[in-house]
Amino acid sequence: MSSASPARESRQAASIDAIVALTRADMEEVNGMILAMAGSNVELIPEIAKHLISSGGKRLRPMLTIASAIACGYKGDGHVKLAASVEFMHTATLLHDDVVDESDMRRGKKTARTIWGNQASVLVGDFLLGQAFKTMVEVGSLTALDILSRASAVIAEGEVWQLSAAKKLTTTESDYLAVIEAKTAALFSAASEVGPVLAGSPSETREAMRSYGLNLGRAFQLVDDVLDYRGSAKDLGKNTGDDFREGKITLPVIIAHERGSEPERAFWRRALEENGNDDDALAEARRLLDRHGALEATVTRARSYGETAYAAAASLPRSEARESLLDVVDFCIDRIN
Repeated sequence: MSSASPARESRQAASIDAIVALTRADMEEVNGMILAMAGSNVELIPEIAKHLISSGGKRLRPMLTIASAIACGYKGDGHVKLAASVEFMHTATLLHDDVVDESDMRRGKKTARTIWGNQASVLVGDFLLGQAFKTMVEVGSLTALDILSRASAVIAEGEVWQLSAAKKLTTTESDYLAVIEAKTAALFSAASEVGPVLAGSPSETREAMRSYGLNLGRAFQLVDDVLDYRGSAKDLGKNTGDDFREGKITLPVIIAHERGSEPERAFWRRALEENGNDDDALAEARRLLDRHGALEATVTRARSYGETAYAAAASLPRSEARESLLDVVDFCIDRIN
């Protein structure tokens, strides 16, 4: 993100290579723990869990937990267990999301709900959440448990809030930003904060990493909102245009609707509130988003959140881990380039 990191403009492209390399050994332990946590005598549970776990994804959230712990000088192994818990929380959320959104594809593969049905997907998601909290307890940090359990409740609230706002063009920008803070940014924030908690870092460091994760999560979701209309399935991890087809009111839509004429607002009502969301409608939606600069306005907001996240991580002592956390911010924003 050039505005936040001018010294990094010379790099060919932002990437997460540094955090992947930094956390590789610990992530191997995390992956092993995830497979063990997914084990059950009930055959369907590991079958569904492994389907989603093996479907790809960068596992960014658990890497944030590990990198933040390393950046704060933590020397134990509790960060591995918390990282596995964070990934299971995220995986459970994906299972539940796909049911709520009636999604057929995720990361280029059929969703669990299309293979095993909605009931199995929801119940296995519940099992994964239970395993996540069981593992958190094993770490023995009540503060870390408090942070992650609060995040779990906030995420659920965000999902319900988003469901209630679906197909409602009365949703305001502030309402939507509150939804993504709960639905997406809360887990980024918790994943980043528990590292310094384990390290016994001072409150200022915890606050910095909480802010880092929160604003990174906000930026991450807004970039996803943009990619849904102008990205690729590879970038997004699901089919582009899915938000539109599902009637989701995202920030680009809110901006275009507010800036549009009455005939244009009528189009958005037909498309999103009345399910007139075929391929021709999607093409028209993209034209209107471009006409009113809605995608660029969303990008600008994402960059602003990214700058805040960058500044928060930059307050840590200089280290390889700190640099890797800064790289993640650049990578998140550069997905739209």
